[in-house]
Amino acid sequence: MPAELLRSKFECFEDFQLPELTNILSFCERVSVPAGEVLWTEGYGENYAAFILDGKLGIKKETEFRGKYVMIGVYTAGSVVGELCLLTDKPRTVSAEVIEPVDMVVLHSNKFEELIEQHPKIGLRLLKHIFLSTSKRLTKSYERIASMF
Repeated sequence: MPAELLRSKFECFEDFQLPELTNILSFCERVSVPAGEVLWTEGYGENYAAFILDGKLGIKKETEFRGKYVMIGVYTAGSVVGELCLLTDKPRTVSAEVIEPVDMVVLHSNKFEELIEQHPKIGLRLLKHIFLSTSKRLTKSYERIASMF
């Protein structure tokens, strides 16, 4: 996969040089998933982050009524999902289901650790950019919650 594609679709990769992106991609895998598939289930799942190249993914949380969920986010091209699992071995706190076929780049937590060990500056910059992306998403969530009251 061309590194230019990452830089053009994701804000978190905009200031990386092409050789750095190629390096990051060497630790990733490209995955395509059909609509209706569940990527991970709340309480389970592999630890990886997914960078959505194309398609639509829904993130949902189980309510107090067992088997009933509320959709808490819909993510499309240019979105990063599951990133918190790069830093923890804890089970997933939400479920992820493919709404429209998804093409994505996946970075597993063990590969992320290898990236940081082998290329600490690149790994830490990537972590910073992922953190900033997550921070923006959290800020928008706060604004949505506040608008309800």
